[in-house]
Amino acid sequence: MNQNSKIILAQNIKKLRTEAKLTREALSLTLGFENSYISKLEKQKINITIERLDKLADYFQTETFNLLKNNKN
Repeated sequence: MNQNSKIILAQNIKKLRTEAKLTREALSLTLGFENSYISKLEKQKINITIERLDKLADYFQTETFNLLKNNKN
């Protein structure tokens, strides 16, 4: 995953999470991830697996590619 993809993914997850009024920890736990997983994603500290990317997309009822799509255009 290149740096630009990490930035876009982090922004999209944060936007969806805040719109859902979830804390980072609450989202991590809801999805069965480690407590700090979402925090690390939003801070671009870790890469995500396809399985976890799909799980996030399913949770937010969106297509997986939308999490990697730059919506600022």
